Amino acid sequence: MGILSWRRWAAIIMGSLLISVGINFFLVPLMILDGGLIGIALIVNYLLHIQVGLTMLFCSIPIFALVWFQSRSMIYQSLNGLLLSSYVIDLLSPYRFHFLYYIEWTPFTRAVLGGFCIGTGLGIMLRNGTSTGGTDLLAHFLSRYIPLNVGVIIFLTDFIIIGTGAILLPEDTFLLSLITVAAGGVATSLCTWNLPHNHQFKHH
Repeated sequence: MGILSWRRWAAIIMGSLLISVGINFFLVPLMILDGGLIGIALIVNYLLHIQVGLTMLFCSIPIFALVWFQSRSMIYQSLNGLLLSSYVIDLLSPYRFHFLYYIEWTPFTRAVLGGFCIGTGLGIMLRNGTSTGGTDLLAHFLSRYIPLNVGVIIFLTDFIIIGTGAILLPEDTFLLSLITVAAGGVATSLCTWNLPHNHQFKHH
């Protein structure tokens, strides 16, 4: 493999670890949500106690099937990131409450740090031409058919997911989840600063 391939694999590994840490050690113990596919998987985990990574994989199937007929390159660039991040999320899940027991932070601090870890992990992946797919992949697909910017579609999707979670989960979930999404957005933006438009998804 060439240098670029090694860099991409390193980005996938580092990004997956950061995403897993953010989810397991900061969000899950307090039932906080993130946006996108991770948010959907967290809702399922909180309500049905199904593994987050496993839920991400199953929820990605219809998205990948939809995008497959339009841009297979988008799927190829997301598949490795999705598979490894899902695996690492479930791999670290047994240790989440040990982390909560030994280290005490306020819910606000956990929401910020959790979002920043996840956003940094996603940003590192995007910076190196890969991602975890999910609703971001769906947003790129939908932007071809509806007159909305990809960022707007992602924002609306995140808001719907968090709003749904606020109805089904404890009352402080909504505010903490908004903080998480905001922190994640800042982290991802910093990681992808000066990145050419659509660098992570080259359409063919």
